[in-house]
Amino acid sequence: MHPVRSAFHDECDRLGAVLRTLDRSDLDRPTGCTPWTVADLLAHVRTGAGRLADMLATTVPGPARVDAAGYFGAAKFLPQVDADRIESARSEATRHRSQELAAGPGTDFDRAWRTTLAAVDAHPADRVVRTRHGDPMTVTEFLRTRVVEVGVHGLDLAEALDRPPWLTPTAARVIADLLTGGQPLPADLGWDRLTLIRKATGRSPRSRAEQDALDAAGIRLLAFGG
Repeated sequence: MHPVRSAFHDECDRLGAVLRTLDRSDLDRPTGCTPWTVADLLAHVRTGAGRLADMLATTVPGPARVDAAGYFGAAKFLPQVDADRIESARSEATRHRSQELAAGPGTDFDRAWRTTLAAVDAHPADRVVRTRHGDPMTVTEFLRTRVVEVGVHGLDLAEALDRPPWLTPTAARVIADLLTGGQPLPADLGWDRLTLIRKATGRSPRSRAEQDALDAAGIRLLAFGG
């Protein structure tokens, strides 16, 4: 089994198990992804996890030109793109609210990611798809971005729900390798993968000494929107 596929499966399966333990009040909690509530953030994650199935249903757009690192470029974080992303998630959360309260918060998410994996398994790993931003990418590289979305936003959800982070080892490995470009971190930093992901994505601050250690090692962490 390809490590990126395994990571997507494991992280989605873990998140789905957590979602099945939530109640109505949990969905209304605020998150660090302002102005989203847990319900809004869940809608965003659910949409992202399910997006690849529709992409694979369209024609091949030509050769791949963007990898997972290139996907997280500054254009994805322009003010208008951010505003559209925020409003889309809030609208989606409102649309699914009654269904989630009846069937459980994890029901639609489970359906979305399992549909994505079924579509992925029906195509070669180097099949090219076009993202909603117009990027032609291989299935594997786009699936790598989905691991980032589910894993990193899982940290946001855990914080909002006052629970320990549930990031899976397979997802942590994929995300960490993407953030560092596969380079080993300086040993004196003492970071595990969870710490690296928190600090690279702005969930935890980096000290001047930590940044100096990264610079001395020639490591430029991937910065979303940078």
